[in-house]
Amino acid sequence: MLAKDWGKGVAILLGVLWSASAVASPFYAPDPPSDDTPVFSGDSELGYNRLTGNTNSETLIGKTRLQWLTGDLTHSLRGEVRHVSKEDDTAAEQYLLAARERYDFSGPHYLFGFARWEKDRFAGYDQQLSAIGGYGRQILDNERHTLSLEAGPGYRHDRLREHGNERLGVAYSAIDYRWEFADYADIRQEASLEYTRQNVTSRSLTALTTRLNSKLSLRLSYEIKHNSEPPDDADKRSDTTTSASLLFHW
Repeated sequence: MLAKDWGKGVAILLGVLWSASAVASPFYAPDPPSDDTPVFSGDSELGYNRLTGNTNSETLIGKTRLQWLTGDLTHSLRGEVRHVSKEDDTAAEQYLLAARERYDFSGPHYLFGFARWEKDRFAGYDQQLSAIGGYGRQILDNERHTLSLEAGPGYRHDRLREHGNERLGVAYSAIDYRWEFADYADIRQEASLEYTRQNVTSRSLTALTTRLNSKLSLRLSYEIKHNSEPPDDADKRSDTTTSASLLFHW
């Protein structure tokens, strides 16, 4: 069951990622470019877990990120898929496609803009499309610590499964912090709030990454997405994901 559904989801996800270079973007901010930042880079993350016996379950998490530079502009493209099955029944199914632009001025200031498409089978929405832009400030940027804050207005289109469409203005704010506490390891904390007249959506990602070599890393992460007022047919207000995955960087 999982293999069939996952294969279909990954085929769609990769097809869109590689055939359309101007799709949409998440709240995850790209790092500020430095003098030695490559013009083109990316990473792929894959986590898989299977339990058999008294409980049969499978969990798959796949993520892909591409980043490239054009002068003072940083472009990024991101895709994610999550699939969980228990006793051959789908318990979670989520897809995300996003693209983002960052324009750096001299000093710590930058402008950003992103769009993000999400589909979550059990969140009460058929799909959500968000477009947000605004101002960011790089508070820290040194060998051990990076910290950026950003905020701005946006727009979200919600396609509800049972009650038509909703168009909402968004007030957005986010924080992105990374602490490289060793030459081979770092901790990252990303969080954002998206406020609308209907609800408040908060997102958080905490990740510990240990580099095995120049290309491979191991990552432990914990993600939370919380909707203060989800649609009536949503299963719950919060989704949490704890994962151990292999990260390939190029």
